[in-house]
Amino acid sequence: MMPRSGEPARRRLQQAAIELFCERGYDQTTTAEIATRAGVTERTFFRHFPDKREVLFDGQGKLREMLTGAVAKAPATLKPLEALYRAFRSFEQPLEDNRPFSLPRQQVIDRTPALQERELTKVAALAEALALALRQRGVDERLAALAAQTGMATFRYAVASWFADPTGGLGTHLDRAFDELDGLASSFSTRQERRGQGIR
Repeated sequence: MMPRSGEPARRRLQQAAIELFCERGYDQTTTAEIATRAGVTERTFFRHFPDKREVLFDGQGKLREMLTGAVAKAPATLKPLEALYRAFRSFEQPLEDNRPFSLPRQQVIDRTPALQERELTKVAALAEALALALRQRGVDERLAALAAQTGMATFRYAVASWFADPTGGLGTHLDRAFDELDGLASSFSTRQERRGQGIR
């Protein structure tokens, strides 16, 4: 018999949801069908998740706590993006372990406009939390926001690259993404651009 409560049931519900979303599509799947496949009642489903969207976004609070905590613990000598890079690397193993769920999850989101909107809201909230963590390290408010948004975009770029090609693991893709960001930044200077346009 399937577990009917607690963490085992939660995991079963998540797995059942992913399977059904991939088989039938997100919009065509009901919470009752998810519960049935997981071997629990629909009432149990709603004890764990407020709606079927949150099956895909469960764990965001834990991610936020881990990343902001890692930023807070980073050496004071690190620059904002260096602190964010270290934070993202600290979360590498949990993401690696969760790949069997997170890869099909992202594929479902990519096919569902309503979920894409939800994801952007979650990403914005995480960037805001990271900006706050940077401000608490003494980083200027506007610079903290810029660094957090840039760091999140780079992190998501690395994860997408890792989903497409797991070779070398997530860490390899994170390193490459931040190296590419550094290359983009160092190859551009507003002073050089103004000189090229004859602007003083």
